[in-house]
Amino acid sequence: MLNKKMEDALNQQINREMYSAYLYMSMSNFAQSQGLKGIATWFMIQYHEEMVHAMKFLEYINDKGGTVTLGAIEKPESSFKSMLEMMEKTLAHEQFITKSINDLMDLAISEKDYATKVLLDWYVTEQVEEEKNAMDNVQMLKMVGDKPNTLYMVDREFGARTVTVPTDFSKGVSAAMGGA
Repeated sequence: MLNKKMEDALNQQINREMYSAYLYMSMSNFAQSQGLKGIATWFMIQYHEEMVHAMKFLEYINDKGGTVTLGAIEKPESSFKSMLEMMEKTLAHEQFITKSINDLMDLAISEKDYATKVLLDWYVTEQVEEEKNAMDNVQMLKMVGDKPNTLYMVDREFGARTVTVPTDFSKGVSAAMGGA
């Protein structure tokens, strides 16, 4: 059973993960409006990943006999100066999420909640990947600039990304991920 302090913190993280999904959906729509379908695809796949993150927390709280409390999701930005700015904001957001996961880990350790710590180990590893991807994308966009011909090439590369996470949670996220 989760203690109230941990349950509240995990519920807050669900909200942050849902905001992340909402933010990336907004970024996808902005890229789409700029004719950058590949970048729009990349961000929509990012949206799906964030939904998995939220659903893993939600399912965990339920499995531990806690109560999921969903909060309001803040309106994300919907307009950006450039793809580089959008990716820099992605990196900053992922760094914020990493700090939030680290804070949860600190809480789980201080509360001697080892089951939650095991769950959070997955998120710690996931955030290393999230930050690396965002840093790589920032680096690439800085290198190529914002000229139409280079953005066209970057857009094609971003568009090659495929969904690697489940998108149907009707039987639960663990079942959708094959028990992961």
